[in-house]
Amino acid sequence: MWEKVKSILVTIFCFIYFSFALSMTVLLLNFNDYGVTQFGETSIVVLKEKVNFEGFKKGQVVIVESESVSNYQVGDIVFTYRVINKIPHIEVGKVGEVYLNERAIAYENGDTYSEEYIIGKPTKTYNKMGTFLAVIQSKWGFLFIILVPCFLLFIYQIFALVVEIKYGSESTV
Repeated sequence: MWEKVKSILVTIFCFIYFSFALSMTVLLLNFNDYGVTQFGETSIVVLKEKVNFEGFKKGQVVIVESESVSNYQVGDIVFTYRVINKIPHIEVGKVGEVYLNERAIAYENGDTYSEEYIIGKPTKTYNKMGTFLAVIQSKWGFLFIILVPCFLLFIYQIFALVVEIKYGSESTV
């Protein structure tokens, strides 16, 4: 009786864990050149560092939709990439001016970004998920939270299979 309950609980745990591991792997495989998960025109921005814009803070996850430069209006809130010493950083600001011929926008503070560095407009924000995702998406976090447990579960399953083959099930004894 307890063996069946244990087997069911282990199966449920493994299913939940492997679904979680698969979804985190999909997020990591869809990183763009700037370290942001991107599915077509939608980006999942994890705010890993403080941003200087009211309404957004470190530890949030923001869903951002990309648009053509011609669709941005003065006053829109826009996320952009800023690359400093080959390290990408996320910037947030209000559009102060749109340059259609140059395919660029300028924030109210004067910083100008070409279309290549524009992420898009925020559509949805999730509080407190960013820190969790940032840890999992780091190299060491992914290793110890996803890969090592998967490897240990794999070894356990191989061990259980060998024991089953060698000694058979209890019902055949």
